[in-house]
Amino acid sequence: MSAKFNAYIRLTRLDKPIGILLLLWPTLWGLWFAAGGLPPLSILFVFVAGVVLMRSAGCAINDYADRHFDGHVARTCKRPLATGEIRPHEAVWAAVALTVVALLILLPIATPQLLGMAVIAAFLAASYPFTKRFLAIPQAYLGLSFGFGIPMAYAAVHGHIPAEAWLLLLANMFWSVAYDTEYAMVDRADDLKIGIRTSAITFGRFDVTAVMLCYAMTLALLAWVGVQNGLGASYGLGLVAAAGIAAYHYGLIRRREPSACFKAFLHNTWFGAAVFIGLALEYAVR
Repeated sequence: MSAKFNAYIRLTRLDKPIGILLLLWPTLWGLWFAAGGLPPLSILFVFVAGVVLMRSAGCAINDYADRHFDGHVARTCKRPLATGEIRPHEAVWAAVALTVVALLILLPIATPQLLGMAVIAAFLAASYPFTKRFLAIPQAYLGLSFGFGIPMAYAAVHGHIPAEAWLLLLANMFWSVAYDTEYAMVDRADDLKIGIRTSAITFGRFDVTAVMLCYAMTLALLAWVGVQNGLGASYGLGLVAAAGIAAYHYGLIRRREPSACFKAFLHNTWFGAAVFIGLALEYAVR
């Protein structure tokens, strides 16, 4: 029983918080922008719990979708589905159960609009793993999925979704392409062999340039939304810190060494944190 439980923990990546944080930071950006500071605690709880549950559900579906590939990739060959510790139907049921719990937690604050968006978010999370078969840059779809909590945050706080929510979502899409390209650079050789499509393969020798341009677009969009909301020095310093982190990542990935690229990917949680800390401080000192 203990071995099975540990396998489910690994299946849902609850032992690896990096993915939760990459999903949590943009959700918190959206909540703080929408509420003009700390959002109602009931909404904050629902969204944080939803992040954990939906990220775990997405990981289970991802492993189900990649079950025929993971055994051929050095980084993923020990995943529970690849080793046979978890059966395919068990992974699907785990994803369904986690999604249902996430929707139940949403009900106390739900409106018809918010429920509809939650269904779309669940579809995005479930369908993303399969986009690696036909999209040249599936990382952009990942960014849409990981960032959909942003317009949902505005819907929860305001009951409508202004244009700035979609700009923040676009910023998150550029950020996702940046960090997940770094991730894909680790597996490029294996992915080429098995036929998986990734941005690292699509960008080819321009991969490092593309990553840095995506960081730049992320910061530009975040700055624009900040200006439109009249945000000042604290938020600006957060963006400067994030830019410094992106520059550090350039130093890590420019030689395309897999271990350094993976380190850059993991370090992206500090990029998201820098933006959020600046945003939270800006509203706290007002």
